[in-house]
Amino acid sequence: MLDSLKKLFGSKSTNHETNGQHSINELHLAASVVMVEAARMDDNFDDREYSTIIDLIRSRFNLSEKEVVSVVELAEHVAENAVEMSRFTSLLRDQFDHEERIEMIEMLWHVVYVDGKIHDHEANLLRRVAGLLYVSDRESGEARKRVVSNSPPIV
Repeated sequence: MLDSLKKLFGSKSTNHETNGQHSINELHLAASVVMVEAARMDDNFDDREYSTIIDLIRSRFNLSEKEVVSVVELAEHVAENAVEMSRFTSLLRDQFDHEERIEMIEMLWHVVYVDGKIHDHEANLLRRVAGLLYVSDRESGEARKRVVSNSPPIV
C-alpha cells in the first residue's frame, strides 16, 4: 500500500484531459483523502459517510466499483497518517478549474452534512480547504445551501 502511495505521489505528472475528465490517479486520491478527512472530523466516520464518499468519487471521476473502493481505502490509510492537507489541496487547486474547485467544496459539504448536522471541526476544515482551493466564503456558503436544500431530512 505504501508503495502505491509513493508511486502516486512520486511522479509530477500533470495530465489534464480537455473534456473535464481527469485521468490522474493521484487526483482521485487527493479528492478522496480530503473527503475522508472531512468525514473523520467529528470522530465518527460511519457507513453513511463512507457510502457518500464512494458515490461522489465514483460519479465525479467515472470510476468502476473496484477502482473507487481501492482509491477510498488507500485514502483512509493516507488520511490516518497525513500531517497536513496542503499537499492534497494544492494538487486539487492546480488540476481543477475554479468551477471544479467549487464542486469539490460542494462534495465536502455532502460528506459532512450526511448525518444532518455540522460539527465545529467539520466547518473549520471546510473553511480551511475552501481557502486553500481559492474558493471564497460566499461560494462555499452557496455550495452549502445547495447541499442543505437538496438533502432529505435526517430521521
